[in-house]
Amino acid sequence: MKGHISFSIYVVICFVFFNSCKTTSNISKEYKSYFDKYGINGTFVLLDLSKKKYKSFNKNRADSSYIPASTFKILNSLIALETEVISDEKEIIKWDGKDKGWEKWNRDQNMKSAIAVSCVWFYQEIARRIGNTSMQYWIEKTSYGNKIIGGKIDNFWLEGNIRISAKEQVQFLKKLVQNKLPFKKINQDIVKQIMVTDSTKEYTLHSKTGWGSRVNPQIGWYVGYIEKTNNTWIFALNIDIKNKSDLKFRKKITYDILQSEGIMVNNE
Repeated sequence: MKGHISFSIYVVICFVFFNSCKTTSNISKEYKSYFDKYGINGTFVLLDLSKKKYKSFNKNRADSSYIPASTFKILNSLIALETEVISDEKEIIKWDGKDKGWEKWNRDQNMKSAIAVSCVWFYQEIARRIGNTSMQYWIEKTSYGNKIIGGKIDNFWLEGNIRISAKEQVQFLKKLVQNKLPFKKINQDIVKQIMVTDSTKEYTLHSKTGWGSRVNPQIGWYVGYIEKTNNTWIFALNIDIKNKSDLKFRKKITYDILQSEGIMVNNE
C-alpha cells in the first residue's frame, strides 16, 4: 500500500512538472533568422499572457543579465510617483538652459514628454530626489534584476552595477500589466499610459528602448507589451551594439518577430 501511494505521488509530481514546463517555455529557432538577417547577436523573449507560454531565442542570453540603461526609466517613474517626489506625469521640471546634447532634451520636461524622448537629465533629477535609501528599498521590493545599485544615484542604470536579464524584464512587465507591482494602481496605470508608443484599431503598443553606451560591449534594449482586445503579449529584446547604426535593429527585429507571430500587421 505504501509503495502504491509513493508511486502515485511520483506520477503526480512528474505530470505537474512536465505540464508546467510544456506550457511555460519554448525555444523558438525560427526567431534566429530575424537576427541573422541584420547580422545581429542578441536574444528575444515573448510571453503570451493568456496561454501563459514563453517563447525565446538564444535562451542562455535570455537568462544572462545586462545593464538596463533607459529601460530602467519604467521603474524610476513608478518609484518617483509612489514616493511623491513628483506629483504626476504632467508636473514640469525646468530645463537649466545648458545644452544636453540633443535638441529634444533642451526644454522643460514632464514625465510624459521625458520618457517619450528618453530624456536623461529629467530622470537623473527625479532619481536624486528619490535618493539612495528609497531607491534601494523599491528596487529590492520589486525584485528588480540583481537588486544592486552600485555607482551614483543619478547614473547607476547607465554605468553602475545593476543588471537585469531579458527574462526578468518580461517578468517585471507582467507584474506591471497585471497591477501586481508594489505600487498604487493609479501609479501603475500612469506609467502604462506614458509608455504607449503606438496605437491602432487592432492594438496598443507600450514600450521603452534602452542603449547601454557606457559599457563594453554596448547593449541595446527594446522592451514592452502589446495589447489587443483578446490578449496581451509581453516582450524583451537585447542586442549587442557595435555602432550607433545598429540601434535601429532593436525595433526592426522586434517588429519582424511580432509580425511573424500575427500579433502585429506589416503595413509596409
